[in-house]
Amino acid sequence: MREFRYLTFDCYGTLVDWRSGIEEALADALGQSRPTGVSLPELYVSAEAEEEGTYKPYRDVLADTALRVARGLGIKLESAKAREFANSLPSWPAFGDTATALKQLGSMGFRRYILSNVDRDLLEQTISRNGLEVDGFVTAEETGSYKPSAGHWTRFMEKTGAKREETLHVAQSIFHDIVPTHEIGIASAWVNRYREPIPSGVQPSYIVDSLASLVRVLD
Repeated sequence: MREFRYLTFDCYGTLVDWRSGIEEALADALGQSRPTGVSLPELYVSAEAEEEGTYKPYRDVLADTALRVARGLGIKLESAKAREFANSLPSWPAFGDTATALKQLGSMGFRRYILSNVDRDLLEQTISRNGLEVDGFVTAEETGSYKPSAGHWTRFMEKTGAKREETLHVAQSIFHDIVPTHEIGIASAWVNRYREPIPSGVQPSYIVDSLASLVRVLD
């Protein structure tokens, strides 16, 4: 196994239960108009990609994506409700193994950084509310771009002096994280919590089903 000094993490979907957060918060925004038998997280993923083409604050991405999903469902969503959805992000729950795993990885000597497609204040609130022990972070607000663009990793290496070969990126999203890290020469660990099939041609360095499993792999 390669000797890693730095672990970088995607946050929402990897450390935080992004699907449950979206399901609950977006359902609340849509209210009684929400149709049954529809996967709101799946609709959200598709719509968000359209909103991240050029940089704008992530609060705007969240609100505009909610409005886009509502339009696709034929629902009139008030802008105030869309903004409430955006502001709910820090209340989305961390996965049960996240806080413990981050502490354990820190005690093992790893430097832990979050690389996230959000605004700084939203991430800071998420870290504080969930008691996440990290050594630093890079946000889209800081880079002016969204993953899968390489800006987050470039800025991380500028801030820390980390080298590609001593960094392992940990993430759930194939599109936003695993593919771009392979392209720029950084090892990756795919956290496949949902037991999804790996897409053809995608080659993460490690595949684990949880952060607890990652701790065991790196120990």
